[in-house]
Amino acid sequence: MDAALQTLTACKHLSLSTNNIEKIQPLTGLENLKILSLGKNLIKKLDNLDGVAETLEELWISYNNVEKLKGVQQLTKLRVLYASNNKIEDFDELNKLTELSKLEELLLVGNPIYTEAEEPNAIGSDYRLMVLKRVPQLMKLDGIAVDGEEREKAATFEPADDDE
Repeated sequence: MDAALQTLTACKHLSLSTNNIEKIQPLTGLENLKILSLGKNLIKKLDNLDGVAETLEELWISYNNVEKLKGVQQLTKLRVLYASNNKIEDFDELNKLTELSKLEELLLVGNPIYTEAEEPNAIGSDYRLMVLKRVPQLMKLDGIAVDGEEREKAATFEPADDDE
């Protein structure tokens, strides 16, 4: 990623997948960007997204090395976040998504928080309830629709204490 991206002012969908990108460079000048695809790279941090914070609706960062979601909370128009097969292992990272009121679809398959869960995509599983408790506005989680009953369960869900 380099400064040449600044010339793509009319670009709505930028695909930079499978390029061994290690760091997101500043995305200034991309005022029409709605979809940013950075899958299958070597990205560890979601830095330098402020240049597209007002326009970006979809961020595809699957198959990277992302552990923390710091930086994503500034994407106020984000509707879709594909973050599968990364290194997200702490459910508290999902708290950064709570304020993204337009976020309706989230993909976390293949992350430690997903793979360590028992039957993670069973409706009403602790994994789904823990995600929905933190990100209640989701309509779809890991490709499966969220219904009202599951949303209600998540709102009152208290995880079991593993120390017992």
